[in-house]
Amino acid sequence: MFGLRNIKCLYLKSIRRIKGFLLSDKSREFLIFLFFYFIASAFWLLQTLNNDYETEFSIPVRLRGVPDNVMLTTEPPAEIKIKVKDKGTVLLNYMLGKSFLPITLNFPLSKTTSSRVKVNWAEIEKQVTGQLGASTRLLAVNPDTLEYYFSTGKSKKIPVRLIGKLTPARQYYIADTLFSPDSVLVYAPPFILDTLTAAYTQRLNLTGMTDTLIHHISLSKVKGAKFVPDQLNMVLPIDLYTEKTVEVPVRGINFPADKVLRTFPSKVQLTFQVGVSRFKSINADDFVLNVSYEELLHLGGKDKYAVKIKSVPRGASHVRIYPPAVDFLIEQATVYEY
Repeated sequence: MFGLRNIKCLYLKSIRRIKGFLLSDKSREFLIFLFFYFIASAFWLLQTLNNDYETEFSIPVRLRGVPDNVMLTTEPPAEIKIKVKDKGTVLLNYMLGKSFLPITLNFPLSKTTSSRVKVNWAEIEKQVTGQLGASTRLLAVNPDTLEYYFSTGKSKKIPVRLIGKLTPARQYYIADTLFSPDSVLVYAPPFILDTLTAAYTQRLNLTGMTDTLIHHISLSKVKGAKFVPDQLNMVLPIDLYTEKTVEVPVRGINFPADKVLRTFPSKVQLTFQVGVSRFKSINADDFVLNVSYEELLHLGGKDKYAVKIKSVPRGASHVRIYPPAVDFLIEQATVYEY
């Protein structure tokens, strides 16, 4: 009860002080100053708004009447920018009170052989100026030409290709490039569709990679074409290089039945770089060191053959051969008659 009485007294005391201040001579002088200040500000604002200004507005663009069997491969812009000039009061009305109606584009109902529709400047200007006041001058429209491409079901499947520069860290390498999905459907007019052989990603530049990269990446746009899907997942497995050595025999092929090849040594050592993940899966049987009878005859009597690798398994690189050349002898085979 005591607390409520104190609050009431404090409230009444504050009211008396405020009332006393408002009825004082100093308060009346301050209020008169504020009145004339607002009057002067209003006149200044009206005078300022009476001048000419330039500004930009955005107007949305809508395309209607698109048939169900039509795929828009490149849509018109979602909006256009208009630059206008008028008195400040008119421009203020546009900003605060007036909303612009969308620019409406009607899909051509008549059958056309072209897959590109271009809307000329006159049609755009007519729809824009119809929404402006008589005193407003239209200075510019950006873009001043609207166009879009469409396809009537023409499509094909093309592979995805990576664009960019990927540099793994020292002693690391990119084991593969995996896309999910690895191919996409592209819809486009025939004259564009025939030129597309692959869908390329947006440029990706990475350096110093030491771990597998999982990345969500978009495809680069092609004017007049639409990719489905236009975004995909990419996996770049990063592996660490190591070295492995195997012994591979040198074998002769296409030899006559009565001839046989002897090499010294009969096997050579192949030392190569391979990723840790593939170290156990690559062995000597994956390499081919065949030499043909005709190849040895072309040596012109020489008894040394520089070993050449005919087949290298995927994942092996920087292969070194020791010894790089072997001695050989073509012997007469023993033929047994029964």
